[in-house]
Amino acid sequence: MAQFYSAKRRVTTRKIITVDVNDLDSFGQGVARHQGKTLFISGALPGERVEAELREEKRNYSHGLVKRRMNSSPDRAAPRCPHFGTCGGCQQQHASIALQQRSKASALGRMMKRDVDEIISGDPWGYRRRARLSLKYTAKGLQMGFRQAASDKLVDIRHCPVLAPQLEALLEPLRACLSALQGANKLGHAELVLADSGPLLVLRHLAPFSATDRKNLECFSHSENLALFLAGQNDILEQLCGEAPWYQSDGLRLMFSPRDFIQVNDGVNQQMVARAIEWLTLSGNDRALDLFCGMGNFTLPMARRAGQVVGVEGVPALVEKGRENAAYNRLNNVTFWHENLEQDVTRQPWAADGVDKILLDPARAGAAGVIAQIGRLAPERVVYVSCNPSTLMRDSAALCETGYRLTRLAMLDMFPHTGHLESMALFERR
Repeated sequence: MAQFYSAKRRVTTRKIITVDVNDLDSFGQGVARHQGKTLFISGALPGERVEAELREEKRNYSHGLVKRRMNSSPDRAAPRCPHFGTCGGCQQQHASIALQQRSKASALGRMMKRDVDEIISGDPWGYRRRARLSLKYTAKGLQMGFRQAASDKLVDIRHCPVLAPQLEALLEPLRACLSALQGANKLGHAELVLADSGPLLVLRHLAPFSATDRKNLECFSHSENLALFLAGQNDILEQLCGEAPWYQSDGLRLMFSPRDFIQVNDGVNQQMVARAIEWLTLSGNDRALDLFCGMGNFTLPMARRAGQVVGVEGVPALVEKGRENAAYNRLNNVTFWHENLEQDVTRQPWAADGVDKILLDPARAGAAGVIAQIGRLAPERVVYVSCNPSTLMRDSAALCETGYRLTRLAMLDMFPHTGHLESMALFERR
């Protein structure tokens, strides 16, 4: 005889506990201890006693959510963005800037096993000069915004207070322009960049625009005084309107392609370049090496002080752009080379004459492949600019094993209100 079972609804009772929060992690979660485990609590700040609902329990840690606060931290702040808590862009707008910086500096110090000497920061609002906006056409019209935290769901945004004001002011006009296009349902994403030459827009589209749409986009570009680039299915950029973008670093003009990497936070970038040059103590007798140099953000300012500078980069297009920028700024003592930095660069002709100072600015994967080579080149000073504290910690230990010591450490508050932790370290040969 066949037997049939009816599914019963599973009832889950989540545990409510009371804890004291004593720290803040990089994702804006309060940190407490409960039953010998670390407890991460969304919405809680250090110094607060909260009732938290346990949402996830692992062997070594747990996650919880604030149900009620018994008190409020003096570092609690009112988020400026109406989308905070839904949009995945920011995680810490509910915490004061002072607390955010203290927490990041403390985390960096723990990882590097020494105190942070300096926090390099700028304006915590209106600092982003680049934003990539997702586009989705629905029955209700065009949605434009950022992805929700831990989800692919699109958050339709109207305001973004961390965007440069000039870019934030473009959000509504851009939405109106794109919504009116005949090909609105064939749009991929829009990227806004604020160069020193003015704002620019890169528009990804999945089908060719009609003549009417192209004309309307040109009119929008002229009315908003922005450069417009189209990226079709062949992924080749077509410059429709405006001039080629450029920005300034140390008073030099650096031209770039809209897709080239530039630091999002211009204010912190300017300070970072100045501090790196100061730490390197460059003079006219120095031969300096800039590894992972990009298109010359550090290389060209270094060339204004050193006798000779070599920039090495793994992306050929950036090497060519670096050469163009050197020529434009009339810097004749700098050369750019395309090399695989995982290979032995000490055998290259530009390394034969020795190196006095080195700057490293690698991607998140770090610079493990070049640390041993730095030991053989034996420069007096090495400045390491890092966007990942884990790989900085690993590479720092390896560099110290080759005869260097860490003498300066700075936290770069490149992305306020987020969990990104960037830093700079100075190493001197023993």
